[in-house]
Amino acid sequence: MSVPDVEVTADFYGRVLGLRIQHDLPGGGLRLGWGAGHHVIDLTPGETGLSHYGFEVRDDDGITKITERVKAAGYACTELPQSFIDYPIGSPHGIAVVDPDGTTVHFHGAVERQGENAADPGRRPIKFQHITVGTVNVEPMAKFFVNVVGFRISDQLEDGRFAWLRSNRDHHTLAVVNVGRAGILDHYSYDLAEWENFKTWCDRLTDAGVTVSWGPGRHGPGNNLFIFFEDPAGNHVELSAEMEKFHDDRVTYVARQWKPIPSSVNLWGGQLPHWRKTSQED
Repeated sequence: MSVPDVEVTADFYGRVLGLRIQHDLPGGGLRLGWGAGHHVIDLTPGETGLSHYGFEVRDDDGITKITERVKAAGYACTELPQSFIDYPIGSPHGIAVVDPDGTTVHFHGAVERQGENAADPGRRPIKFQHITVGTVNVEPMAKFFVNVVGFRISDQLEDGRFAWLRSNRDHHTLAVVNVGRAGILDHYSYDLAEWENFKTWCDRLTDAGVTVSWGPGRHGPGNNLFIFFEDPAGNHVELSAEMEKFHDDRVTYVARQWKPIPSSVNLWGGQLPHWRKTSQED
């Protein structure tokens, strides 16, 4: 993410989410992560925006297959930038591709994840969970990730303005929403363990002077619990738990169609934050 004040934003993620500075980036940026595990986010100086986003590919031949499909579909791809490869914790290989909205996407091999899934979820999220990107047209983005990369659609809004896509057992590791602007970060999410952790986190955020801007609630698509808050740059950050799982992708599955109303994205009453709109209001 590009942010107006890298130091202030990095301090926020350290105080609130336990992320630590792991590496300096060219041009005054910082790379943050947990413990000895690979990085979680990059912060670079600039106006608030999405610089790039990435996915870990764990199949042995996954990078090769994605590269073949990307090139066959007419998309240019390059090797990952040197700043990513020359990293003190592992040296993941991979490719960089520009998505249909013009944003760079990384696909890289498995990286070290020490400490993940062993954290105290009342004090630190277990892992990075998913990203939701904003666009002006959901269909081209969804087709790219489904037809070229290999994701599958789990759920959609009936009006076509929101799609949730999975690449593993989680209901979604990527979502795409029409917000009237392309290539932006709508929000991104960290995974907690269970409902009990949300009380602890709401109290911790309050003690840290961070306002819970949406939730607690439960999404319809994904069925996951959530709360939202904002970082100093205005990025929407979600804490989530109990996401729906898909354990067998060999069965025939038709993506569910949800009505574009507030109660679809918040089953517990339909309340929405000021930045989330639906085409049909309750």
